[in-house]
Amino acid sequence: MITLSQIARAIERRVPPALQESYDNSGLLVGRPNAPVSAVLCTLDLTEAVLDEAASKGCGLVVAHHPIIFRKLGRLTEDGHVERCVMRAIELGIGIYALHTNLDHLKQGVSRQMALKMGWDKGHVLRPMQGVLRQLTTFVPITHADTVREALFSAGAGWVGSYSHASFNLRGEGTFQPEEGSNPFSGGEGTLERVDEMRIELVYPHWLEGVVLKALFDAHPYEEVAYNILKLENKVSEYGAGWLTELSVPLDEMKVLRRIKSVFGAMIRHTPLLGRPVRSVALCGGSGSFLLSDAIAAGADLFLTADFKYHEFFEADQRIVIADLGHYETEQFVPHLIADNLSREFANFAVLISETPTNPVSYL
Repeated sequence: MITLSQIARAIERRVPPALQESYDNSGLLVGRPNAPVSAVLCTLDLTEAVLDEAASKGCGLVVAHHPIIFRKLGRLTEDGHVERCVMRAIELGIGIYALHTNLDHLKQGVSRQMALKMGWDKGHVLRPMQGVLRQLTTFVPITHADTVREALFSAGAGWVGSYSHASFNLRGEGTFQPEEGSNPFSGGEGTLERVDEMRIELVYPHWLEGVVLKALFDAHPYEEVAYNILKLENKVSEYGAGWLTELSVPLDEMKVLRRIKSVFGAMIRHTPLLGRPVRSVALCGGSGSFLLSDAIAAGADLFLTADFKYHEFFEADQRIVIADLGHYETEQFVPHLIADNLSREFANFAVLISETPTNPVSYL
């Protein structure tokens, strides 16, 4: 039987919690980590109706995109839908897990999913993240360099974009003198030792630091391992906000908007059309107004997102067309994305997509 914590770890291998914004509350929100789970229900939003659906289908865990607990809960009563949902989940013995802005920040995340639904399969992250990477430098006897390097690669270090096993290696001489109480790999107490060593440098995402250092210490032959870690400010193309896609063939603005309306089933609010072909499109699932300047700087002709306020539409200033579809509409496919990721981890496990409507907005 698979436990709730096993499912959580599987999710977090693909969608690290460390990628979430500081204001977010992704992760396990309700549930006992060791509780057995036979099926999972994936949804965009958690509601009482979704919990009832989960119970009827025998799902011990609901995985939602939006965290039901977003702010501190001062009490558990039946005064609001958040409290009712939490209490209902506890009563039913159903766990709640959320993956929100950490899923947004994946290259294969929500914004790219929007582009794929439109048939646009090429592009890149609009605003790459900074401060994600760490650089590890260590010094290893030549005889053990391959072993240590492979251990670090197996721990997840050495990825640069789409390239694995990336490292820099420089051969040199290391010195040390064992003193009283030491247990040296080579040499004797009180004698200066000179060793043919390899300086190994590689990078890793900061959330893997504990695993990477354990791999280093386990594989390294020295009693005292010499190493240092640097925080890098490089922008990382694998993580970030939004998506920018280049169209293979320029399209008429109105034709693009009509196709968007058809694919997403949405009512579109948009700024005035500019009378020029659409060659590139910026996309952001959910509230994306914070990326408007990035979309303009990238030369996008159209920005597809949600939750623009009235006065923010003026900021397009005839430089770009803003198309606002609505929050739910831009993220309606996210449960499928969550389910796909889970199904890859658990081939013989029931991963279901909720059939309960959760859009809180109705249109007359």
